[in-house]
Amino acid sequence: MNVFISVDMEGIAGIAHRNQVMRGEDDYTAGRRLMIGEANAAVEGAFDGGATRVVVNDSHGDMYNLIPEEMDTRAELTIGSPKTGGSMVEGIGEGFDVALFVGYHAPPGTEAAVLDHTYSGKNFQDVRVNGEPVTEAELNALVAGAYGVPVGLVTGDDKVCALVEKAIPGVRTVVVKHAYGRHVARSVHPKEARAAIRSAAKDVVALAKELRPHAVDGPYTIEVDLRTSLAAELAALAPGTTRNGRTVRYETDDIREGFRALLAWMYLSTSAP
Repeated sequence: MNVFISVDMEGIAGIAHRNQVMRGEDDYTAGRRLMIGEANAAVEGAFDGGATRVVVNDSHGDMYNLIPEEMDTRAELTIGSPKTGGSMVEGIGEGFDVALFVGYHAPPGTEAAVLDHTYSGKNFQDVRVNGEPVTEAELNALVAGAYGVPVGLVTGDDKVCALVEKAIPGVRTVVVKHAYGRHVARSVHPKEARAAIRSAAKDVVALAKELRPHAVDGPYTIEVDLRTSLAAELAALAPGTTRNGRTVRYETDDIREGFRALLAWMYLSTSAP
């Protein structure tokens, strides 16, 4: 049983403010240790549930937040950026039986959600697939699903969990905090969050063969509204992209191709001041 774990940071218990998730800020060191705690809880649960191999992908920011020496020794760790092949789901493929998403968050504009955004908090104001706004969890689940890998677990605040429960049939969620605003949350203790994640991961992995990959019918139209016209101008340099004002669009029959276009827009638009 091969398990893929993608770990973000904004949806970790005890985290509510950008100073906890931004490298160089005073509270970042404490924030990354909270992230490591939940990552290891998911790894432990996965092995308890019957995993024979677990790969953890560091999926936050510059993607080298997890400290290798402090990770569960049984897990493999994918760190570093830019991960141009799959970003938050770098390395996922047909060899995996199930994916777990830990520390995830709501999309931009979600009312009372902690650190809401989808992929680029700097330049992406909205991300849509076939006209519908998507969370990072949904988008990553579609990419995983294209490889035949189901997503069995998503953890984070109450807002993202409510959204993914509606969007991804059969997914299990663990709410580790209730969000009151972009920088405000009421969180369970980190130890309680880790216990809940470990238990849920165990259950999900044990029943992984009953899960089905997430999919929506194609063809697919991927759209992103960018913060400025310059950001849109730069994103539109990606081949196959069409532009209308601050919105860029890509149409495809393969969601993985559309996802790569979105990654190109993200990296290109970072040059915009």
